[in-house]
Amino acid sequence: MSSKYYAPKGGHPGQDQLLTDRAVFTDAYAVIPRGTMRDIVTSFLPFWEDTRLWVIARPLSGFAETFSQYIMEVSPGGGSDRPELDEGAEGVLFVVEGTASLTVGGELHTLTEGGYAFLPPATDWTLHNTTDEMLRFHWIRKAYEPVEGLPYPEVIITNEQDIAPNVMPDTEGRWATTRFVEPTDLRHDMHVNIVTFEPGGVIPFLETHVMEHGLYVLEGKAAYRLNSDWVEVEAGDYMWLRAFCPQACYAGGPGRFRYLLYKDVNRHMKLC
Repeated sequence: MSSKYYAPKGGHPGQDQLLTDRAVFTDAYAVIPRGTMRDIVTSFLPFWEDTRLWVIARPLSGFAETFSQYIMEVSPGGGSDRPELDEGAEGVLFVVEGTASLTVGGELHTLTEGGYAFLPPATDWTLHNTTDEMLRFHWIRKAYEPVEGLPYPEVIITNEQDIAPNVMPDTEGRWATTRFVEPTDLRHDMHVNIVTFEPGGVIPFLETHVMEHGLYVLEGKAAYRLNSDWVEVEAGDYMWLRAFCPQACYAGGPGRFRYLLYKDVNRHMKLC
């Protein structure tokens, strides 16, 4: 059975393909269409066996500054006993295809499609693909910003299917957010949510705020407003928005439009 979440497969286009595409990088936002995630733009990491990845966000001076995001592709038998080399980094894993065997503090967890894990800094974890099928998951990393008097957050392991979405007010159920972390839990300095629009759902104003965003389209298609431009996006596309970039959305259907959303939260602004 095919996954309901889109995941890149790589490959290479033929010589007869047009060069015209929807990829764009501006001072305010970037759009990385799914068609750009080919074999020749993959990367590799130390201590990861039979694994490649697409880096779809990284800190850049003057643009997005708080996080990196990978789409990991782990072949059968692959994985890592030393996945994270930075003890100050926190991470979120979200499985879009296959099954991951995640060990945290010596305890084994199985993450299937829709599986989510929050891993605080200095967490002892490993991850392997012990199945005969390919494993693909998102890995979002951020340098955790500790606050005196607040303990580190705890490990969270769940699946989006086990969480009731929060419906936005006055939307008749057309716009909802699946939250893996309570917004009032100030131990967390980032949120990774899933946003769902039913056909006809909209963000009815130009959101303009301090949070920077990474949006990976899991399902469907929509017209998305980024700064002064309307762009069409579909499952597998990625949008990267710097702080204060105006944004809005219209999900015209025919099916649901859903995306995995990163944002930085709950911390004072650093003063130079």
